[in-house]
Amino acid sequence: MRENHETDISRDSAVVDRTEDRRRFLAKFASATFAGLVAPAVAKEARAREVAQARLAPDVPLYSGLDKEDVLGRMDGDLRRALQKPVDQRNWTMVIDLEKCVGCQGCTIACIQENKLPPGVVYRPVREEVTGTYPHVSKRFVPQPCMHCDDPPCVASCKVKAIEKRPDGIVKIDYDKCEALKTCIPACPYKGIAFDAGGFWGDGVAGGPETYEKLHSLEYGQARSREAKGSPINKARKCQFCLHRVSNGLLPACVLSCMGRATFFGDQFDPDSLVSQLIRQPNATRLKEEAGTNPLVYYLVGSTQS
Repeated sequence: MRENHETDISRDSAVVDRTEDRRRFLAKFASATFAGLVAPAVAKEARAREVAQARLAPDVPLYSGLDKEDVLGRMDGDLRRALQKPVDQRNWTMVIDLEKCVGCQGCTIACIQENKLPPGVVYRPVREEVTGTYPHVSKRFVPQPCMHCDDPPCVASCKVKAIEKRPDGIVKIDYDKCEALKTCIPACPYKGIAFDAGGFWGDGVAGGPETYEKLHSLEYGQARSREAKGSPINKARKCQFCLHRVSNGLLPACVLSCMGRATFFGDQFDPDSLVSQLIRQPNATRLKEEAGTNPLVYYLVGSTQS
């Protein structure tokens, strides 16, 4: 019996050793993968931010590593041309190709990271739509940011005039004016406005905010940290097309992170821009057209008919 017991212990020890070896191998593999794949991408993005913040001339390429035939390269050029025009002569527009969206939630995560969003606040949810009856059932994924309507009901509903439509089409919220009346939330037919109740991801886990939750958010070009009783806590919040990035010559985080190249952004007033050409396609549509809000977010549904 003693021999068998010792054999079992030896066998268990061998299993533990193999498990530890496997864990060390996976840790090294993950580290190497990050260094080889993620780190260069992060470095390129960091460099792009530095260039944008330096306000270099429009002909300096921010995404120099991109093939100009790639849609990101083309949108970079579209963005650059638009920024050379007065603000009231451009109209920021987003187009989402539902045939290409795979529901990976990459855009949602990138948006949360970029805007330092707390629990309960999501600017770009990806909704699932299931149609048909078994066995003829189909599903599609519908990313749904703020629609930046030309006739936004949220603006009319705000009694303190904290929400306004910018000349370039972006609907923005002034956190310093917002009084948490929440009238804008039910007014939006797209459920595009959330409320920052003040929670942190570290609550109940780390006993308070995690270190990354204390970093400044650059929304609207203002460096704000989420601190008790300070904006944007207890304020209405929504997608702003990453205005702080766009103003500095960078594409929105959701566009840059979309692995399926399903999201497009640019100036609708530029007839040569990609978005301008896409919204003229016969399969371009908008959500809840009957609401009369005239959204600046378009969707491509089904194949294009020539």
